[in-house]
Amino acid sequence: MKDSSKNIALFVAGTLFGSLGFKLLGSKDAQKAYVHATAAGLRIKSHTMNKATEIQETAADILAAAKELNEDRAAKEAAKKAAAEIADEAEQAAAAEPVEA
Repeated sequence: MKDSSKNIALFVAGTLFGSLGFKLLGSKDAQKAYVHATAAGLRIKSHTMNKATEIQETAADILAAAKELNEDRAAKEAAKKAAAEIADEAEQAAAAEPVEA
């Protein structure tokens, strides 16, 4: 008998507490708090999205600069290779010419 009356008392207390909670959550003051919290969340979202956009733009700039650097490096290496080939051809041509005495 003790357990059933205890369970009934807990059920009634929970129901009352839940009813009170719904009234508190639905009050005008609670709604104002929800509006302010939601507005703060939207401001945070906006700030975060602006920073994310800035980071993406910076990353794009870095990527473009890196590609340009690699292109410049490849062009310099190609020029060095071409100059070396020309020098080798000149040496071979000089070696192939008969020496006049």
